[in-house]
Amino acid sequence: MTPRPRTLGPQYFEEMYSASPDPWGFTSRWYEERKYAISAALLPARRYRDAFEAGCSIGVFTALLAPRCERLLACDLSFAAVEAASRRTAAHPGTRVQRRVLPEEWPTDEGRFDLVVLSEVLYYFGDADLERVLDLAVGALSPGGTLLAVHWRHPVAEYPRGGEDAHRALAALAGRAGLRRLVDHREPDFLAEVYLSGPGACSVAEAEGLV
Repeated sequence: MTPRPRTLGPQYFEEMYSASPDPWGFTSRWYEERKYAISAALLPARRYRDAFEAGCSIGVFTALLAPRCERLLACDLSFAAVEAASRRTAAHPGTRVQRRVLPEEWPTDEGRFDLVVLSEVLYYFGDADLERVLDLAVGALSPGGTLLAVHWRHPVAEYPRGGEDAHRALAALAGRAGLRRLVDHREPDFLAEVYLSGPGACSVAEAEGLV
């Protein structure tokens, strides 16, 4: 019987950050800069009231999100990452960065969000934790809210799953929950999807009265 994949814990990530302050090259690689620009452009609203970013790492994408959010809560399970992300977003008073281990410390105390970001995070979870994180993410969306998911498509040996598998799980839950997929962006290296929740979900042109 094949063992069920297990969630990567804090030790894995602390070891990565102890070896390098930017172990995935978020600040140095054109691939990452371009991916983040595309991810931000896929968000259908210009502004969001309350947003949550799970697994923010050192806060490079957080810094892009912050000017578009009245209030943004970002979290990571690495102390080093949280410190770096806090420094990177210090100029944005509406942004908070906290250390949280998901799914156990999902911010249920913060109410609902009109934007939930799951970028490069879902493939770190084992089966049960992935199901729980997705349930929490979908349940945390306010009516008409946006869920953005972005993941690397190539296999990584130590990850419990690949990006394609994570997005299949998300699509299945989104269908059951009545979310509508607005964006399905696929490249050889990454995929990005945007889902909208509840009544009033529409395209950008519809929202601006163009169609």
